[in-house]
Amino acid sequence: MPRVRPPALLLAFLLTFLVHCASAAPFAVQLGDARLALDTPPGFTDVQATGSPRLLELAEALTSASNRIILFALEDIDVRRFTVGDTPELRRYCLVVTPKPFEGARVTQTAFRQLVADAVRDVGAPAPAGADVRAHLDSMRGRPALIAELRRDQDVESVLQGARMPEPPRGAREAPKYLLSSTTLLLVRGRALNLSLYAVYDTPADVEWMRATTLRWIEDVQRLNNR
Repeated sequence: MPRVRPPALLLAFLLTFLVHCASAAPFAVQLGDARLALDTPPGFTDVQATGSPRLLELAEALTSASNRIILFALEDIDVRRFTVGDTPELRRYCLVVTPKPFEGARVTQTAFRQLVADAVRDVGAPAPAGADVRAHLDSMRGRPALIAELRRDQDVESVLQGARMPEPPRGAREAPKYLLSSTTLLLVRGRALNLSLYAVYDTPADVEWMRATTLRWIEDVQRLNNR
């Protein structure tokens, strides 16, 4: 087995230390005069403190430039891969952003409901109960499809969507790939948050995992900010 050179070992230690610090949960974020408490879903670690350009570019690609990224988290197993120099698989990851125009101002209930209306205007109707998710996504020809509404009340709007990924290059023999995503708009202490969770779809169990994890994440963020 090749010996690990001291500089490489030191770098791995520093990255592990940074990730450990970043994963301390919950953590506070200041938005204007509001101080919010946030946490990742169980099994995830916030990786922004690593300063990795590759990870930051991925986070930026997931959202509009008009949003401020508050949290970008990978599964713990991917964080371990990253700290030793391996490539993360990125089968599951999550993101929290807030609209920059509302970052320092209190968001009224009316303004929040308008944000919700704009976000869900074109999502379409949910898949029929018991529908085959893979067949439903195939029928959309690459367009995002609403799978289910997860939660809707005064301060929360959450939906679960999916999409078939673009076809591989012609001649490549690969099975179709599918991505699930949940989007949650949440009004917390007068600030609008967008919680997004992503996962590769392989089996119906992935849909149930997305549903359960998203709903628990919403409840955790609300509980942290109701203290």
